[in-house]
Amino acid sequence: MRRKEDRTGRILELLVKEKRIEVAEIAAHLGVSQVTVRKDLDAMEEQGLVTREHGFAVLSSTDDIKGRLAYHYEEKKKIALRAAELVKDGDIIMIESGSCCALLAAALTELRSGITIITNSAFIADYIRRSSDFQIILLGGIYQQDAQVMVGPMVRQCAENFWVDRFFIGVDGWSARAGFTNQDQMRAQAVRDMAKQADQVIVLTESEKFDRHGTVPLNLKDQVKAVITDKMIEAHIIDELAARGIEVLTI
Repeated sequence: MRRKEDRTGRILELLVKEKRIEVAEIAAHLGVSQVTVRKDLDAMEEQGLVTREHGFAVLSSTDDIKGRLAYHYEEKKKIALRAAELVKDGDIIMIESGSCCALLAAALTELRSGITIITNSAFIADYIRRSSDFQIILLGGIYQQDAQVMVGPMVRQCAENFWVDRFFIGVDGWSARAGFTNQDQMRAQAVRDMAKQADQVIVLTESEKFDRHGTVPLNLKDQVKAVITDKMIEAHIIDELAARGIEVLTI
């Protein structure tokens, strides 16, 4: 397994299953040297995907966004790359907190230049700070430590100073009755407040989120124009979304 990207995905698959695994065991699974694995793990630790212990790699906690990046990493990365195709050099966009959104920001640092990103995610602002020439505008608010995101009425006050074509968001679930949902009331309100300042809202999510729903409807009405997800999304859901004027783009 020679490509670093392929190895990263495989290492994360092993860690999602085992939670903690020896470097030597990873090398055996991948058919590469332990030196190569250590270099890969160093890069993954810098991204916040894993934690290094002596002779071991440990999956980051799922209680924060770093840990959530590891789950379905390959699918999320493909979703992010598909979303990046909608962004041109020099664009000004909004991005909400979330693992797919963080990977979109990272993808843009490799594919685009001169972007301005307006976000309420302190994690995203830090995640790409070393690798881009982007202007990052971090909206103020109350800091939620686990999600590393700003929430509260100050988010709305700050967002009202901007207008963008596209606002990229993640979601925790969906239902035909409630639409897209979130698990956290304050994060949901931040999304609503930011969405008011965008022409289009674009949802980035794995298809499994359509099998569950959060407790807080986002109430975005006709603002969502597209969903980017994987090909496992069921046909009847695509039809329901299309009936609401939402285009489904699959990877």
